[in-house]
Amino acid sequence: MSSTLTSTVDTAIAALRVGEKTWAATDLAQRRRLLEQLHAATAAHAREWVDVAARIKGLAADSPLLGEEWVSGPYSLLTATTALAESVRALENGRSPIDGYPIRPAPGGRVAVDVFPHGLFDRLLLNGFRAEIWSRPGVDARTVRARAGLGQRTPRDTGGIAAVLGAGNIFSIAPLDVLYQLFADNRVVALKLNPITDPLLPVLERIFAPAIERGLVRILTGGADVGAALVNHPAVAAVHMTGSAATHDAIVWGTGGAGAQRKASGKPLLDKPISSELGGVSPTIVVPGRWSDADLRFQAEHLATQRLHNNGYNCVAAQVAVISAEWPQKQRFLDELRAAIERAPQRADYYPGSRDRVAAARTTYPHAQAIGPRTLIEGLAPTRGEPALRTEYFAPVLGVIEIPGAAADFLAEAVRVCNDEFEGTLGVNLIAHPRTIRRLGSEFDTAVATLRYGTVAVNAWTGLGYLTARATWGAFPGHTLDDIQSGIGVVHNALLIPEPERTVVYGPFRPAPRSIAHGEFTLSPKPPWFVTNCTGATTLRRLTGFAAKPGFAALPGIFASALRG
Repeated sequence: MSSTLTSTVDTAIAALRVGEKTWAATDLAQRRRLLEQLHAATAAHAREWVDVAARIKGLAADSPLLGEEWVSGPYSLLTATTALAESVRALENGRSPIDGYPIRPAPGGRVAVDVFPHGLFDRLLLNGFRAEIWSRPGVDARTVRARAGLGQRTPRDTGGIAAVLGAGNIFSIAPLDVLYQLFADNRVVALKLNPITDPLLPVLERIFAPAIERGLVRILTGGADVGAALVNHPAVAAVHMTGSAATHDAIVWGTGGAGAQRKASGKPLLDKPISSELGGVSPTIVVPGRWSDADLRFQAEHLATQRLHNNGYNCVAAQVAVISAEWPQKQRFLDELRAAIERAPQRADYYPGSRDRVAAARTTYPHAQAIGPRTLIEGLAPTRGEPALRTEYFAPVLGVIEIPGAAADFLAEAVRVCNDEFEGTLGVNLIAHPRTIRRLGSEFDTAVATLRYGTVAVNAWTGLGYLTARATWGAFPGHTLDDIQSGIGVVHNALLIPEPERTVVYGPFRPAPRSIAHGEFTLSPKPPWFVTNCTGATTLRRLTGFAAKPGFAALPGIFASALRG
């Protein structure tokens, strides 16, 4: 290890050791004001953030896909700082952060906290969408309310220094992980950026300047050697990472034969706790029903978005669609899906190794259909030995499994397959006609409760759970260091809810105005995050501006752009 590298890491750690004392002495009112300062700095540098992100990802200045960078960049940090500030204010005033949020029983001895919509603006801007956090079985409403606040309930009891290893795909992941360590775990933070995001360093330093000046945050760049030095520094108390299971295992167990031996013996190389978000193979269950032509087209675009948002470089990108072999409309839906993939704007494969992973998928499946640079693989087997169910391609590759059965039997078997045969538990999507959901009744509710995933989305994409600041984000609980799957722990969770099990997101089956004609009564048009939305960049830029400074005056411009999408 070079002396320069050691000096860089040691200097950051030394500043954070002093900063931890500062953090312990920072009362709740000051912590809330820090969040407000971070919010203001994010708003001031939002345009610069998106401009740099566009250069990294090779997006043209007039690309409608720039909306992805607005919403998964500064928007996410703006909404997180707002929501966390509200939680800290509640604790300041002697209240629980979840006071005022509806809590109700959920299946299996759980309780559900309705976290979205929260307030009039949520109801107007994303009308028809909602999200709830489920506790783990046996954790009742009184416990959730009493313990909400996590590390901010005892702000003087700081948790040392956390090393955060940032992601290279979605550019708000690292900043949001820093916030979670600061506020949920009450730790000061050394953030090591993924090299892909190094060009964002000046922007992030300006945004986090109020925390950096207090010694609460340090941001480092460099390669794996910097990350290793940071993670293994004796003054670092805990580690959080976003990435692959292979990277996680290299950190925890080491590499090569020695790493394999440690893993087999259960003796990790890492001597401190590590939390993680590691992705996996995410399924989308398409429940058979009687759909109109417009329904088939819209939901095909929905599924294409779940795969192609950020070119498939998302830890929760849908990789395998699970459909009924006996659905009379199966072939028409698949035809619409191919057409939606073809219509989606072309983009650069900026993420390292993307072309190799696409090529590997096509080698494994010679019958795969090439749709430009994208790949569709039909005829997958619903078994654990199927490579596409075990390998996260992290690229524009989408597979299709067919399972026999009408709605009820199909759904029960699809849930079993998703739980037992797929790698990972980060997110699962269900698409079902409202009439089918009503007809299935408790069977549908049982399916949602039985799915072992950290985020379950019904007629929505689990990515919306990521974008919802008060929702939780992470794997289903229960993974271990030697079987890590999608990771351990959660992030986001701006209400600081203890022991969450999952987030459940619901959306409208149809967009407005068609939804209103069919009795769904939602005002949301085609979602601006759809890859086929031609005004997504404008709508999501304006939505980010609204998150920076909410007010009724901004709504007409957002609605006008959204309706043209």
